[in-house]
Amino acid sequence: MMIATPRGHAGGAQGPLSAPRANHFRGSLGRFATGVAIVTFDGATKRHGITVNSFTSVSMDPPLVLVSISRTARAHDELAGRPFTVNILGAEQRYLAMHFAGRPGPEPLWVEGKTAPRLSNVLAYFECKPWAAYDGGDHTLYVGEVVDFNYRNGDALAFANSTFTTIPESQLGMEDLL
Repeated sequence: MMIATPRGHAGGAQGPLSAPRANHFRGSLGRFATGVAIVTFDGATKRHGITVNSFTSVSMDPPLVLVSISRTARAHDELAGRPFTVNILGAEQRYLAMHFAGRPGPEPLWVEGKTAPRLSNVLAYFECKPWAAYDGGDHTLYVGEVVDFNYRNGDALAFANSTFTTIPESQLGMEDLL
């Protein structure tokens, strides 16, 4: 796996944002609605899950996806170089998002994937082998090559303006247009 280093400081000549400006920046970013996902993988000593809302496709050929993981996440350092699964949550799976964000609830049901562990009955999943990792300031950008994937029908769990919301299934996908 390749680890790339930045060419310049992300904050530019101004340096880090002041606390009020950082809060305003975060609020501005929060206006962009995202899906909610959990990155799962087997660490050196145990299985991990990290709730994320920074997930995107990168390439169709080869199939690549990217997740952004905060350096303060407890399992951040263990993810480097390991296969992982991005689990996209259905609207009814908010409890999973909270569980892996540090508010434990009922123990999730796991599925032994071909490459990495995944969560049972998620809206979609992408099992990945490591492709690259990039410095992203206070985050690491992990790119994975998708080796297995699937989805089911259902509403999606979304996050906007610091709250969970639902994207109805009628607003998802374009498979019928293909």
